[in-house]
Amino acid sequence: MASNHVQPGKVLDFANATGGTILSGKVVAVGQILGVALKDIPNNTTGSVAVDGVFAVPKVSGAVIAAGESLTWDASAAAFDDNAATPATGDITGAAAVAFQAAGNGVTTLNVKFTGVPGTKT
Repeated sequence: MASNHVQPGKVLDFANATGGTILSGKVVAVGQILGVALKDIPNNTTGSVAVDGVFAVPKVSGAVIAAGESLTWDASAAAFDDNAATPATGDITGAAAVAFQAAGNGVTTLNVKFTGVPGTKT
């Protein structure tokens, strides 16, 4: 292996400065990349965030999402919305996350493939 290899890059260190604990399993924005906290990350500590993999995460109840669709991370709802949603401040759209399954109206959880690729932050 190359002497300058650092790590595979599927998990990033995240310094939590949110003012509260980020619970294990919660979606975290690391700049324009989306990931999932692997353990609780108390405020003012650093924890691990997976930026690659499939996780069951919150979905906006009214969104209708097709498998393979790029998603909108709705920061205010702390849930994924479909790619037709109008992004607001703090939302992340684009290649950062893709629906791993279809989900219709009334469904509140969605299996999402986190790509480790930056999206567009509004």
